[in-house]
Amino acid sequence: MMRSIRRTILPAQHQFHDRALPVSLETKEKCQMGYSSPRSSSSPNPQRLFSFVFFVAAGLRRMGLGKFGIFISKSSCRKPWQQQSYWQRSLHFFLFFLLGFLLGLAPFFDLESNSSVLPNTNHGMSSPRRELGSVSRPDGAVSRLNEIPPVNIVVPKLLLIVTPTYNRPLQSYYLHRLGQTLSLVPPPLLWIVVETGYASDETADVLRRTRVMYRHLVCKKNSTEMKDRGVHQRNTALEHIERHRLDGIVYFADDDNIYALQLFLELRGIRRFGTWPVAMLAQSKSRATLEGSVCNGSLVIGWNTNEKSKNLRRFHVDMSGFAFNSSIIWDPKRWHLLAPSSVRQLDTVKEGFQETTFIEQIVEDESQMEGLPHGCSKIMNWHLHLDAKRLVYPRFWKVSSNLEVVVSLTKGI
Repeated sequence: MMRSIRRTILPAQHQFHDRALPVSLETKEKCQMGYSSPRSSSSPNPQRLFSFVFFVAAGLRRMGLGKFGIFISKSSCRKPWQQQSYWQRSLHFFLFFLLGFLLGLAPFFDLESNSSVLPNTNHGMSSPRRELGSVSRPDGAVSRLNEIPPVNIVVPKLLLIVTPTYNRPLQSYYLHRLGQTLSLVPPPLLWIVVETGYASDETADVLRRTRVMYRHLVCKKNSTEMKDRGVHQRNTALEHIERHRLDGIVYFADDDNIYALQLFLELRGIRRFGTWPVAMLAQSKSRATLEGSVCNGSLVIGWNTNEKSKNLRRFHVDMSGFAFNSSIIWDPKRWHLLAPSSVRQLDTVKEGFQETTFIEQIVEDESQMEGLPHGCSKIMNWHLHLDAKRLVYPRFWKVSSNLEVVVSLTKGI
């Protein structure tokens, strides 16, 4: 015998007289919190949301699901779980779960396209569509964004500091001193240290402790004379720069020189070739000389030199008294250079002429040079000859055994 289902005519059915209202939703609300109008919901658009609910509920009743007792009457609000069987409760739970799932997907559907099915509840009010992934901005926000001036980020040039070194008593002192100076220079900076024959563990340990970005290279070419060792080591660094096309300012910084921090800051202003005067201690250690450029502003107009034997040189510059753009090595056409071979230092010239023969491969005359600093009026590095050639130093610069006592302590002290 089939059970009859009572239907209560609600005010909402006067508006949607062609739709059936599910009684279970109304009876559940009346039993717990009393009747409340769908228009009093706090959702952004309650009329469209409840219209969608009524449409889904009416469709379920049209499918014939009412005869299974899914929608209950008012009299069943006391103990509904006692009047339903197991399969009815399961089906009841499943359908309301499906209804909640559809309600969750409701904002993603375009309900306006179904205007022929759903009633128009906006009463002439337009409902703007919002696409997924779009960002809504106020009208004033766009104008404020256009008013923000563009920020020009200037990336400083990379400094390529080339240092040839070799084993000698004061090598550790020189490398530590130069490394501490380079650690104060703002990045980016790459310290290229070149040794002859093999990379010693002592030098590698010093480079790691300086906390400066470095590359430890080895010059495979044997040098019999002291003056040729630095030439081949610098050429090894130039080959490394050309092979990897490192873009920056190349500077030959010997480890036994003394440098001011301002020098490395001035290097980043070089466009092609820069030079400056260098203070030098004479071989006799009795007097100091000044060698380098004489400038009128940034224009080089002459040279300082105190060595009569060096008057035959074209450019009177010390090896640590100039720097140049690295693209001259791996892109000479950019600077209109027609060099038949790579730019390298020559070991076939006399001692003291390596600097001028190398510079002649880079620039034609003083008009292509830049004097540093303004007016070349400040000494920024010093070339001192303080090597002790006959001293013996221990391995790793560490003493493995106790030293002999020269002066013994007396008992009275």
